[in-house]
Amino acid sequence: MSSGRGFALLGAVQVVLILGITMLSPALPAIQHDLGLSGAQLTLVSAAYGLSFSGLLLLGGRMADLLGRRRLLVIGVAVFGIASAASALAPGAYTLLAGRFVQGVGAALAAPSAMSLVRSLYPDEARHARALAVWGGLAGFGATSGMLMSGAVSTWVSWRWTFVVPAVVSALAVAAAPRLLPPGPDPVRVRLDVPGAVLVTAGLTAASYGLVQAGEKSWAEPVVWLPVLVGLVLLAAFAVVELKVADPLVPLRFLAPRRRATALWAILLGSAGMSTIFFMLSLYFQEVRDASPLLTSAAFLPFSAAQLAAGVFAGRLIQRLGARVVTAGGLLVAAAGLLLIAQLEADSAYAGTMLAGLVVFPVGIACVFSGSTVVALDGVEDHRAGLAGGVVNTAMEIGPTVGLAVLVSLATSHTVSLRAGGRAADAATSGGYGFALAIAAAAFAVSAVVAAVVLGRPGPSARSEPARPQERAAVPAATPGN
Repeated sequence: MSSGRGFALLGAVQVVLILGITMLSPALPAIQHDLGLSGAQLTLVSAAYGLSFSGLLLLGGRMADLLGRRRLLVIGVAVFGIASAASALAPGAYTLLAGRFVQGVGAALAAPSAMSLVRSLYPDEARHARALAVWGGLAGFGATSGMLMSGAVSTWVSWRWTFVVPAVVSALAVAAAPRLLPPGPDPVRVRLDVPGAVLVTAGLTAASYGLVQAGEKSWAEPVVWLPVLVGLVLLAAFAVVELKVADPLVPLRFLAPRRRATALWAILLGSAGMSTIFFMLSLYFQEVRDASPLLTSAAFLPFSAAQLAAGVFAGRLIQRLGARVVTAGGLLVAAAGLLLIAQLEADSAYAGTMLAGLVVFPVGIACVFSGSTVVALDGVEDHRAGLAGGVVNTAMEIGPTVGLAVLVSLATSHTVSLRAGGRAADAATSGGYGFALAIAAAAFAVSAVVAAVVLGRPGPSARSEPARPQERAAVPAATPGN
């Protein structure tokens, strides 16, 4: 069984799962026109995948440890692929909405299993760390690929064909998984924390829904603050339950080490910044500069190329400089890229600070994802690899929801202020985007300082956290095939 081919299969699955988040962004105007969607329906279609994906990831991570990683990967990818094919044939808003939601369910089952199987392919710590550095860069590549693919396909053929790629990749992955992937360790024989699973899934979904609505509505409206409040209450109840149950879905001490918490924050912030750039610049190019979906996608080609190149070298940088330097440095470089893009105006030339930012930012973000993924998974015992994968992917998925809610609100507020001051519509919109991106740059810069300090401190790792008796009994000794 070839580790390289197995890793390539897992990488393809990870890319296509992340691709599902951004694949509809350039095609949204065409979808709205073809299906006659209202603004609210279009928002839900865009957000449905992320809602179910982020809401169920922690449950999916724990199920990978309990039911078997390869088995759950195959189930999740199959569900994702079938939902992709159904979405391509959707006759109306509600069938497309259902298809996108079920896509997210499949992704939430598959993503943690895929990440945890990397350990089974590379049990040696040094090779595992190198593989994780590459893995960390796949998410950004998948998000950019979704934008590029969607713009080209929706221009030349139809937005429905954007669902064909994930459907085909899913079918190939399901067929190849039994031959290329090990089954992973024996399932852990403990009870599933059902109350915790219900509370965290409902809490994340409710809060995410409210934050999605905040992108278009005022925070004072009940449709925004009520779901967020309900979600926070449910998540607080989840924390209480996790402290009391014998076998928690997510042991809170797993999140306690400062290094891991800082790495998860870097992942969340990185995904928030990247999704905000995609969202705001897609609107800027199409609404302010009157670019087509194809030209909009083409504008991100330098972004994709720079990110891919940086991802290739990030692993080597981590070996030479350490994950701390790469993560903190990546945050600082990404902050510089955001500041460059924040200079945009209604008539800005593309081949200027805009292009420079679209090259600098992805270099930084590739380093952030690679370095912080290595730190977040450092010291994780094999019996909790699925859980760790679920936590890392949850940070990756919550980032865009939180980032867009906060930054789009800031951009909208600043745009209204500029319009009240007499600015033209396009100039005010561009100014609002620039203001929000400058705030994001400041957050990246502060986080770079925090990462440089915290990640340099030795702290407790997951290895100091013993397995429970039931888990120890289920964890086999490491072997070359496992």
